[in-house]
Amino acid sequence: MRKHKWQGRQPRHEPGKMNKTEAAYAFRLDLLREELGIESWLFESVKLRLADNTWYTPDFFVICEDHFEVHEVKGFWREDARVKWKVAAEQYPWFKFIAAQVIPKKHGGGWKVEVYGGEEGDE
Repeated sequence: MRKHKWQGRQPRHEPGKMNKTEAAYAFRLDLLREELGIESWLFESVKLRLADNTWYTPDFFVICEDHFEVHEVKGFWREDARVKWKVAAEQYPWFKFIAAQVIPKKHGGGWKVEVYGGEEGDE
């Protein structure tokens, strides 16, 4: 049996292409468009500079009626990703930073939503 070169580790993310979790979240954003005042959203279209040679590309840049939001979507968090998200939130306080982690169906499904410096909850 042939082993894949990525066996035992996560396959590399292809920039600009949504995985299943990101696609499900995009569907969620579309459903909540009117309720949350979302005018539009963009996928992986913004890069935020954190330091020399260090960048953060959020999954979704969300344009609302009166503000902008940065949404990060995860099936699970790696520590380096959480640190980058928090550093970006500190450096760019004029954006609202939201992290959404999928809740497995065996645990009821939905999303665990965290607002940086704000509330946390399930949806």
